[in-house]
Amino acid sequence: MTRLKLEHGYLSLILHAHLPYVRHPEYAFALEEQWLNEAITETYVPLLKMLEKLVEDGVDFRLAFTMSPSLVFMLRDPLLKSRYLNRLDTLIELSKQEMKRTEKDPAFRDLAAMYYSRFLGVRDAYANHYQKDLVEALKKFMELGKIEILASAATHAYLPLLSGVASSVRAQVSIGIRYYEEVFGRKPRGFWLPECGYYPGVEEVLKDFGIQFIVLETHGIIHADPRPKYSVYAPICCPCGIAALGRDPESSRQVWSSLEGYPGDSDYREFYRDVGYDFDLDYIGPYVHPDGIRLDTGIKYYRITGKRDHKEIYVPLWAEGKADTHAGDFMFNREKQIEHLASIMDRKPLIVAPYDAELFGHWWYEGPVWLDRLIRKVQNEQKTFRLITPSEYLEEYPVNQLCSPSMSSWGYRGYSEVWLNDSNQWIYPRLHRASSTMEMIARRNPADGLGKRALNQAAREVLLAQASDWPFMMSNGSNAPYARARLETHLDRFQKLAGEIQTGTIDQDDLVKIEGQDNIFETIDYRSFAPR
Repeated sequence: MTRLKLEHGYLSLILHAHLPYVRHPEYAFALEEQWLNEAITETYVPLLKMLEKLVEDGVDFRLAFTMSPSLVFMLRDPLLKSRYLNRLDTLIELSKQEMKRTEKDPAFRDLAAMYYSRFLGVRDAYANHYQKDLVEALKKFMELGKIEILASAATHAYLPLLSGVASSVRAQVSIGIRYYEEVFGRKPRGFWLPECGYYPGVEEVLKDFGIQFIVLETHGIIHADPRPKYSVYAPICCPCGIAALGRDPESSRQVWSSLEGYPGDSDYREFYRDVGYDFDLDYIGPYVHPDGIRLDTGIKYYRITGKRDHKEIYVPLWAEGKADTHAGDFMFNREKQIEHLASIMDRKPLIVAPYDAELFGHWWYEGPVWLDRLIRKVQNEQKTFRLITPSEYLEEYPVNQLCSPSMSSWGYRGYSEVWLNDSNQWIYPRLHRASSTMEMIARRNPADGLGKRALNQAAREVLLAQASDWPFMMSNGSNAPYARARLETHLDRFQKLAGEIQTGTIDQDDLVKIEGQDNIFETIDYRSFAPR
């Protein structure tokens, strides 16, 4: 039931869900596919169950989500669905073994039982309740008017560093939006710029596809020309008519900061102590990689405790209490912030708080509890503000200050440095050459039959090479060899296909093999890369 009140302002929570395309049918057990498996178990299913309970309890809420097309595709892929259930069954068996192993230690036994129950509950929800279709499950909340889902670039490419070849930016946008429309059955209003990467002119491309708003990092708004009257607390209007919303640094800091953020509390579960690494390989071996490579299982028995290596046992009741306290603290701070802003603004202020969805449950185990408690408290315990989607705010305030945003991104220093530095700068000449070649062959080679299939697969390979994940991994040093191999593989496949297309000597057997491995976007049209 909607509350009858005159709120002073609004909070827009945006959860950005993305994972790189890590489908590897060529391997029986692909390490990188575990990123998807962990996110389903620890983030996506818990968030869906949270949303269902809110609706069931009659809680009036609004949230915004972004789902990258590469993630949406993987969540709908039959092979990855099957592999996910196999992995989940392995974890259920491990948790059963853990209950036996810890039966004489009540504290650890209870935790093992907690994980066993959790894995069983996730399996039942995934396989039976959601029928293995998490995207369709989330779509239902959009149809209820509770959430808004934003579109994004096809493979989460970092667009500012592709802007030298305009056709690639346009292809990333058009293919991403077309896939959104196929999946969700409607046109998107908002567009999530991957890594909040904005450059002047990208909004003109988005405008051509009917996009009404984008979300920028804080300095993309506050350094706009002219300087916005309301800072990041109201949208600005780009010259082309698209609205730009800015991230609020205060609400971000309370959650993200390694020093001030809630997830670092001593009572929360320690992410970096997993039984996959703690136990002898003789015992844990059957539950990790078949080659004996250790990996996370999701069974973690310790709490953060402090900065030292010594860790105390995790106490779920304490952690839940902290999540409730932190939800109340976050709400209180937004109340005071909005009360102040409302006193100096001639419109209701908007606090925009975007976060990576995978923070909630995967990195921060108690994150879904915190989010649930926050939403309930906002509904029941205060009258200063309410939750709103970006589109709802723009419907209430359709006229906004005319400004030109500043080039910006999130990440270290906020100006593309994460995606362009000594570790990854070598990729861009190769990406730009491949992008230019793709534009050329798309323009010069109208085709059907085998030629069309080859051109469509060439387009897939370029898109996959352009993913922002590869330079990101190279920059932060995590999985850098894998990132380099993936990028080089896609570029090599593209160059081979491009050569065959131009000479008319397409290797059909090899094409079938590549189509089976990189099968993203079934209805892709290579002409998306042709100039307007």
